[in-house]
Order: sequence, then structure tokens, then C-alpha cells
Amino acid sequence: MSQYPQNAFETVSTGAVVRNRVLRNTYWLLALSMIPTVLGAWLGVQMHFSMFAGSPMIGFVVFMAVAFGFFYAIEKTKNSGLGVAVLLGFTFFMGLMLSRLIEYTLGFSNGGTLIMTAFGGTALIFGVMATVATVSKRDFSGMSKWLFAGLLVIVVASLANIFLQMPALQLTISVVAIAIFSAYILFDVQQVINGGETNYISATLRIYLDVYNVFVNLLSILGIFGGNRD
Repeated sequence: MSQYPQNAFETVSTGAVVRNRVLRNTYWLLALSMIPTVLGAWLGVQMHFSMFAGSPMIGFVVFMAVAFGFFYAIEKTKNSGLGVAVLLGFTFFMGLMLSRLIEYTLGFSNGGTLIMTAFGGTALIFGVMATVATVSKRDFSGMSKWLFAGLLVIVVASLANIFLQMPALQLTISVVAIAIFSAYILFDVQQVINGGETNYISATLRIYLDVYNVFVNLLSILGIFGGNRD
């Protein structure tokens, strides 16, 4: 009779060790992924890169095709070292996509300050949400359907605004996006902590996209309200 509790304890202990290792590897890879992102953004600014310069709709389609190509490749290689390389290639691509916004922001006299403020704000949001996910006893898995519905609304509204070009709608989209992706950080980190996600490459991809979108939309809002052309 005494063997069962011991085995149960060992199983729980082993599971906790695995989850902690996945979370630790996820955070390390997330930090590493910022290097190709910054490199891609810097290179894009130097090249004046813009996928949407000619036709925004065609640019969007090409972007989605490339992004989903990376998603497919990451999924296929996530259990090998190659998955890390593919993920870092994706983050470099996302840095390129970020370069247009970075270049626009640097056109402000306080552009550098805005970028650092957005970076600091994103880090703060990530820190708060990751901490809540770690210490809270509440299960946030029920948020998934609502978050996905909110994500679809953001995508549809963003597509519509390609044609409408309404500043007020863009501002609304950015505010809602920050809320949605901040909640996604909470959800995705807790998935790792609770064992719902056991692959650190997949976990890093999800959390990276959350952080990336928080930064992009926060920088957009700062540019609208705090950009100074003087």
C-alpha cells in the first residue's frame, strides 16, 4: 500500500521538473529570438524595406503566405535542433516586417525615445502577465475561445482599414490588440506551467507573437499621441 503514494509523488515531481525545464527553455529561446528580430529590423530600415508599398492587399497575402510557411516548417521541425534555426529565421523575417514602423517612428524627433518606451512598456506587460500566470491558482484556459474570437475581429478590422484608412479605427484596433495579446501572454505562459504545452519551440513561437504584437501596437499608439515632427 505504501508503494502507490511514493510512485504518485515521483510522477508529480517528474512532471513539475519537465514543466519547469520547458518554461526555462522557452524564456531563453524567447530572449534569443530578439537578436534576429532586431537585426532584421535594422537591416530593413537600411534597405527601406516595405512589403506593402505597391499593393497593401497583395503585400498582406504574401506576408501571410510566408508566415504560414514558417509556421508549417516550425511545426514539422519542433522536436529537433533545426526547429530552433527555423524559429530564429521566422523572427528575422518578423524583424524585417517591423522595419517600416521603426523607420516611420525614427522620423519623429523623439523617435528613439518612443521605441524605447514601447520596448519598456512591452517588457512590463510581459513581466506582469507572466508573473500572474505563474503565481495565480486560477485556470485561464477558458479564455481561449474569447481570445480567438477577439483575434478574428482584429484581423477583419485590420483588413477593412487597409481600404478605409481611418485613424480612429486604427487606434481602436491597436488598443484592443494590446488587450488581446496581453491576455494571450497570460494564457500561453500558463499553458506551459500547467503542462498544456510541452514543446518549448512551439511555446516560444506563441509567446513571441504575443509580445511582438503588443510592441507593434503600443509603438503605433505612442507614435499617434507622442510623435514629434519638430
